[in-house]
Amino acid sequence: MWHGINRLTLGAGWLAMALVPLLVLVGTWNVVGRYLGRWLGMNLTSNAFLELQWYLFSGIFLLGAAYTLYHNGHVRVDVLYNRWSDRRRAWVDLLATLLFLLPFVALLLWVTTPTVIAAWRIGEQSPDPGGLPRYWVKSLPLVGFGLLFLQGIAQAVRLGQFLRQNQR
Repeated sequence: MWHGINRLTLGAGWLAMALVPLLVLVGTWNVVGRYLGRWLGMNLTSNAFLELQWYLFSGIFLLGAAYTLYHNGHVRVDVLYNRWSDRRRAWVDLLATLLFLLPFVALLLWVTTPTVIAAWRIGEQSPDPGGLPRYWVKSLPLVGFGLLFLQGIAQAVRLGQFLRQNQR
């Protein structure tokens, strides 16, 4: 089961990485277009491009969270952690996952869901002229937190298996 979650997480991570060059291009166009447009006396950017830049960043951040957890890349204070045995580290990681990560992400999912449903129900749009629809980007937190929750479960299963196989 958790191998499937890992594959899903890796796919989301690769999608997030693929969005980075697109974000760079859109951001570059927003800057170059603004100044070149002033020089040419034309409007070469739009609210849609500005919002697209924001949406791409959101997608990268939210889709990349589970990928970062999979690769054990989240920030932590390693003052004691690096000195501990693999077994003690596994216990700390398992308890942190079960007591902090999963409940917090479950809360985020619970809080986010009504906003996503409301945005889709009304077909929420940008308040700015020429802006993009907002309902789909408001779904990204739900997707990102859902992936993070699933990856947390996969991590807990993996750590539990490690602890069972490496009993004292």
